[in-house]
Amino acid sequence: MLLHKPTSKTLRKLLFPYQNPIFSCLYQPQNPAYIYTQKANYVNVYMKWKKDSYFDTIEHIDKSIVLKPIINLKNCITEDPNGCIPIYRVSKRGFALDVPMKVAKFLRKYPSIFEEFSGEYNYPWFKLTPEAAEIDREEKRVYEDCREDLRDRLKKLILMSKEKVLPLKIIQRMEWYLGLPDDFLHYTEKNLDRSFRFVTMEDGLEGLAVDSGEKVLSVVQRNAMKNGVYSGGSMEAVEFPCFPSKGLRLRHKIKDWIEEFQKLPYASPYEDSSHLQPDSDECEKRVVGLLHELLSLFVEHSAERKKLFCLKKCMGLPQKVHRAFERHPEIFYLSHKNKTCTAILKEAYCDESAIEKHPLLAVRKKYIRLMRESAVILKNRRVNGRLAGAGNMELDLDLEHKCEDRGGGENTKHRNPESLGTRSIAGMPVVGLGTRNPESLLLDAGASFVIKDFGDPKLWEALEELEKRAVKQ
Repeated sequence: MLLHKPTSKTLRKLLFPYQNPIFSCLYQPQNPAYIYTQKANYVNVYMKWKKDSYFDTIEHIDKSIVLKPIINLKNCITEDPNGCIPIYRVSKRGFALDVPMKVAKFLRKYPSIFEEFSGEYNYPWFKLTPEAAEIDREEKRVYEDCREDLRDRLKKLILMSKEKVLPLKIIQRMEWYLGLPDDFLHYTEKNLDRSFRFVTMEDGLEGLAVDSGEKVLSVVQRNAMKNGVYSGGSMEAVEFPCFPSKGLRLRHKIKDWIEEFQKLPYASPYEDSSHLQPDSDECEKRVVGLLHELLSLFVEHSAERKKLFCLKKCMGLPQKVHRAFERHPEIFYLSHKNKTCTAILKEAYCDESAIEKHPLLAVRKKYIRLMRESAVILKNRRVNGRLAGAGNMELDLDLEHKCEDRGGGENTKHRNPESLGTRSIAGMPVVGLGTRNPESLLLDAGASFVIKDFGDPKLWEALEELEKRAVKQ
């Protein structure tokens, strides 16, 4: 407390002479601050998201989230021996089939795919339209012809895991993205080879393992080898192909970090990475390489980001793996359409020769074409419904036709043709005014005769006849 008082200023100078400007040059601390160099890792850099309309308008990616429940319902119909099902068969399975609304309403949204008819007890039944049935047969032919390609994609997915084994429930979640049919694992004899084996994992889950001693090269390594910048060794410096979006501007400091990041050794997702430090830039490059290889195996080369989180534990991904997509906007694009976040591999759409197209992609595009046709059919139905409603309004006039009786002054009002029949049954004289309604329609409705206007001689003759009858009575 004594040193903080103003009177102790001289004492402080004597005890701490290095604070005096005169003696400061004579004092050198043991560890000055400038001998430490602070390094900011690339993994801590924040990248601002930039919208790219090109990737947001890729139709088969945009419609994929809706196409999945359509395919699930289509499979339910084709599995039935009769090729048609009643609505109560699937009405309670909406959640399991990923249907976002009531199943009946969803089926009626796509009349070019699902045809509705009345079955037993007047229940709604559904079957495939001829166009959808033909695409379904083509889809099954693709499964038969490309069984080996689908098997290799599944094998690569398992080989990217830490222990070369994945739980069956995780494989089932990835079936849609890999393009595997729902019953792919049910027919193991024809779909799987000897390198696959079913195992029981430590937590009691059933898993599928792969025993393969062959060296597997990733898409990045194969393309680099074609370009002559990769010799096939381990941990070589291989750069990722970058495709910056239009209008994306990065600071010079971030650009320098990206250049240094590209020069780091490339760790293949199929090789052991236990020697890498979790928070190092080398580990970050391994994560980016794994995500790049993963998306290259998928049908649309894209996936919902949240659907990939189930792979974190099995593939050794960090807890905040989603940030890897955000920190590399020149490799991945994040689309925020359909109220979700979809990760898209840019290389697949900016360099079509770099990544082989999935054999099932053409089939899914044909289903999407039927979805477009369904929207046109529903639009035409609404337009035709409005036109039919307008035609009925012309026949259902809101007019008051007044027929005056000279003697009694009794008025008779006709609002529409249907009321004519009611009044004729009651014994009242009915006259139809044919200014808008057809004469045949008014006569069928119960009119005694039809006049053109109130000056028509027919009307006055009928009124005179009524007067004569009244006088006689």
